[in-house]
Amino acid sequence: MTIAAIEGVSAALGAGALAPLGLDPAATVSPRTAAQGPSFAQMLLGGLDKVNSDVLAADAAAQAFALDDSIPLHQVTFALEQARLSVELMMQVRARLMEGYQELLRMQL
Repeated sequence: MTIAAIEGVSAALGAGALAPLGLDPAATVSPRTAAQGPSFAQMLLGGLDKVNSDVLAADAAAQAFALDDSIPLHQVTFALEQARLSVELMMQVRARLMEGYQELLRMQL
């Protein structure tokens, strides 16, 4: 998966996509919520940031290896595999969220 595809997923799951659900990750946290921990939207956006940083780190490691061999091959392979697994996990989470949202839409009130 390319960086552009990840950015597309990030944009799709960003604050604009969460706003119709009443989730605003930029909203201030009430004292009661602060004691309970981060909101679900904040956790999702934090996960997307982590995936993005993993992909950027893998890309940087691959470029460093291709240019001057300053990094060992096993570290490049490890970084690439970590980025692949992060993206795969992100796509699985996205699929489950979409399934849950569609299930909520099918519910009769």
